[in-house]
Amino acid sequence: MKPRTRRWLDQLLHTHDTPERTAAAYAVGIFFGFSPFLGLHTVLGVACAFALNLNRVAVLLGIYSNLPWILPAYYTLATVLGATILRVQVPPGVLSQLSSAVAAGSWTEFLELARSLTPLAWAYFLGSTIGAVVLAAIAYRVSLTMILAHRRRAAAKQQLPPSQ
Repeated sequence: MKPRTRRWLDQLLHTHDTPERTAAAYAVGIFFGFSPFLGLHTVLGVACAFALNLNRVAVLLGIYSNLPWILPAYYTLATVLGATILRVQVPPGVLSQLSSAVAAGSWTEFLELARSLTPLAWAYFLGSTIGAVVLAAIAYRVSLTMILAHRRRAAAKQQLPPSQ
């Protein structure tokens, strides 16, 4: 790779950072990946990474840690948490209604379900924000521990005399 291209990539991705800033970048990604801003998480996370001059790769890895098969369970639990905190009644049979609306693929049925779920909007927002903050805090501690351990191993390897 040409030195000019290498410098451009280093500047763009901002990958040479302290372990604490790299872990913070990953935690920011986790926050946006699990935040209530589903669908905007990539744009918001990358914008935040550029604004705070964070490691863009770490932010993207955090954002995309929220995998598609996790989404329904996470956002359901987060909404129930928010509803519990706000003391909002979750309509009975809402999961079966959601399943049938998705299976039918009918916009009419889906819009009707959306109207019935409107009272849960604040519960969704609160619960998923709390979940995102908790997961980001955990991600920071875990990733910092892993980064520091990796750097210690790499430093120890460099200090070993070459084997013959």
